Amino acid sequence: MGEETGIAWCDSTFNPWIGCQKVSPGCDNCYAETLMDKRYHRVQWGPHGERVRTSKANWRNPLKWHAGAAEFAAVHGRRRRVFCSSLADVFDKAAPAGARSDLWGMIEETQDMDWLLLTKRIENVRKFIPPAWREEPYWPRNIWLGVTAENQEAFDARWPVLQSIPAAVRFISYEPAIGALRFRPEDVEGLHWLICGGESGAGFRDMPEEWADEVRFDCGLAGVAFFMKQMAGKGEIPHWLEVREFPVVA
Repeated sequence: MGEETGIAWCDSTFNPWIGCQKVSPGCDNCYAETLMDKRYHRVQWGPHGERVRTSKANWRNPLKWHAGAAEFAAVHGRRRRVFCSSLADVFDKAAPAGARSDLWGMIEETQDMDWLLLTKRIENVRKFIPPAWREEPYWPRNIWLGVTAENQEAFDARWPVLQSIPAAVRFISYEPAIGALRFRPEDVEGLHWLICGGESGAGFRDMPEEWADEVRFDCGLAGVAFFMKQMAGKGEIPHWLEVREFPVVA
């Protein structure tokens, strides 16, 4: 986790803490659990596991990136995109004491970077964000808010909640795609971006090409930017799916 990342849809990753628990079928083969619990034994995953705050040195990284925001923009023609958190869930009820409020303060201090918050717990957002953020126009313009929607059921449950939140950018992570996902333009008013990706770890579940092709088609009809991250098992992406779009941010 740091300044450079292999996650193609962001520039950097920051984890304020490590640890989580499974809440839906998309979590079954969680890469973060495999890495941080099973392999490195840094945390215990699950409802009784402790969420471990990361180091002070790690917490200084976003401030360092922000100090170089003008240089980054000059090179890339845009702002840095920071994915938070790849090894936890910002809206987990079991966050370490004080860590979430410290994160909100850091986000407010780093207005020249875009923070990408991705959650499977969208129902907790209004409870855990600062009261001042809860209504337009007070939602910070540097926060992109997304939900994981691994199949139609997850999309139907999580998207309406996300749609009700006045985030600057709303996005869907259709990853790991473990079931088909379709929508009509009238269903997704206010959706800016969809990331599509198959499961990649040991025992990955398949994602047929048509699932990705169909949701790409739906994104086109709805004017939603489509980003094809990977096929299941990191197989070769068919040429007609090699699309990597980003939302247009005013």
